[in-house]
Amino acid sequence: MKPASQLAWLSLAMFLGMTLWFSATAANAPIVAEFRLTSAETAWLTMAVQGGFVLGTLISAILNLPDIINPRRLFAVGCVLGAIANAALVTADGAVTLIACRVATGAALAWVYPPGMKVAAGWFEHRRGAALGMLIGALTIGSAFPHLLASASATVPWRTLMESASAFAVIGGLIVVLAVGDGPYVARSARFDPAAVLRVFADRGTRLATLGYLGHMWELYAVWTWIAAFASASFGTGGATPSSPAGSAVAFATIGSGAIGSAAAGLFADRIGKARVATWAMLVSGVCSATAGVAYRAPAAVLFAFAVIWGVAVVADSAQLSALVAQYSPRDHVGTALTVQTCAGFLLTMASIRLLPIVAQAIGWQWVFACLAPGPFIGAYALRGLTKPTA
Repeated sequence: MKPASQLAWLSLAMFLGMTLWFSATAANAPIVAEFRLTSAETAWLTMAVQGGFVLGTLISAILNLPDIINPRRLFAVGCVLGAIANAALVTADGAVTLIACRVATGAALAWVYPPGMKVAAGWFEHRRGAALGMLIGALTIGSAFPHLLASASATVPWRTLMESASAFAVIGGLIVVLAVGDGPYVARSARFDPAAVLRVFADRGTRLATLGYLGHMWELYAVWTWIAAFASASFGTGGATPSSPAGSAVAFATIGSGAIGSAAAGLFADRIGKARVATWAMLVSGVCSATAGVAYRAPAAVLFAFAVIWGVAVVADSAQLSALVAQYSPRDHVGTALTVQTCAGFLLTMASIRLLPIVAQAIGWQWVFACLAPGPFIGAYALRGLTKPTA
């Protein structure tokens, strides 16, 4: 089996599986309207996937699941369980059921995202940055896809959107079992080690890469979650929720363009240094966060162009920060290290996602993203110790 073909199949599976992540966010407006959700219930619905993902990754890390269970099988199980939880939304009878289903979906995706990165890392040693860049690119397109469907037709019933995402996820699980194998560059399995979580972060490089990742995550998912609301308010078509096809189109442009940034960053990272590329990406995205208000109320073409630039930069560092953790971690617990990294990062996203609508209520949407700028700047500062060509 050739590594390139394995990466292609794995990327397709990741794309299909991660359509579950933003499926309900893309359908936020009709769900809120049908169930007459309060602002607090809407906020919890938005954050529920994040919360479930944190819970799932925490359990996985403590039990070393990505290292003691074959990561491809774990990936497939996560896809199927996530698809079931997401499809259950169509029968929900109120806010509690909606939020519970999204929590369950997020918990299941904890068995998709980190194990998928471990599978990719297992096929590449010298070009791991490029490989993970391609994989995260597929993840971003999968995350953006529901927004594309929502923007393409405002008449698509939200239940159809949920069912479609669930079907895609099941197909992704089948692909990773039937078409993807285990690579030779990470241990296929390891014994359970209750001290593994602490042991993998004994290395300074792992700690610095994780600190950089935390700064990156403070910004990333808050932007992905609320850019549609920002754009809707900018166009004068809404603002409380991602309520317009135009807002969904901007969200798709922002999230989807990240695939370009992630792949391009991977190509450069293995030549000039993963930490160096991640640092520059965070500096650019931090500037975008600080200046997003300038594009508010601008012509649509200007806002779309700004969204694409921001979308390219905001996720370009993600794969490289994960590649650095994989590089510095013990070979037999790469999966645990990646899972702890993502757990901490997504826990932080819950704070930034909740913060933005609160700030928007106080000052409006124009300058709301400025409160995210410290994250990537602090992350870039943390990576100074790793910005060597060999990093």
